Amino acid sequence: QVQLEESGGGLVQAGDSLRLSCAASGRTFSRLIMGWFRQAPGKEREFVAALSWRGRTKIYADSVKGRFTISRDNDKNTVDLQMKNLKPEDTAVYYCAADEGVTNIPSRGSMGYDYWGQGTQVTVSS
Repeated sequence: QVQLEESGGGLVQAGDSLRLSCAASGRTFSRLIMGWFRQAPGKEREFVAALSWRGRTKIYADSVKGRFTISRDNDKNTVDLQMKNLKPEDTAVYYCAADEGVTNIPSRGSMGYDYWGQGTQVTVSS
């Protein structure tokens, strides 16, 4: 079992920055693919970013590429999402997710993740 807890959400203005953090416990963190997803009201959950066990491979949704950066600290068991130049369309609940699969290949599909956090709200006003 893996427990995930997100933090860092809030209300910001367009153009601002925000950093989300996810703390993991319960399993060897360094062997988990970690990802961030988001879900806006009335929309399906969508992929944001993910990274491999040591963070050497990172993938991003086109909508956030160049503005968001995912990173991890395997000593602290955390994964962060640095978000810059936020836009109103970034408003959503952001979820941290963990994939305990044996392959070290980050996935864009939510079905590839085994554990999810409760989510943290990010609201970007125009």
